[in-house]
Amino acid sequence: MKKYVNAKDILPAQLVEEIQRYVDGTHLYIPQKLRKSWGSESGARQQLEIRNLEIQVSFQSGIGIEVLAPKYGLSEERIRSIVYAKTKGTRQDKE
Repeated sequence: MKKYVNAKDILPAQLVEEIQRYVDGTHLYIPQKLRKSWGSESGARQQLEIRNLEIQVSFQSGIGIEVLAPKYGLSEERIRSIVYAKTKGTRQDKE
């Protein structure tokens, strides 16, 4: 868990005063400049892409949606969206 930092400890006094014109005495989240895409660091995105490819290959080999859904713990509707996805660039990894 990230620790909160007091703005007075790291920012110039003039900047703190300017920020206080907009928010005073509240927590302020400052996002990172570069955000990594979801799952890129943990490997979750790659795992889902591999899983989805396995589902597509299984379906193309003749395994039915009603068999694939419980095998992968997904709904039949979700399996359909994976096997009928047109391009690899689609957001198939959302659960």
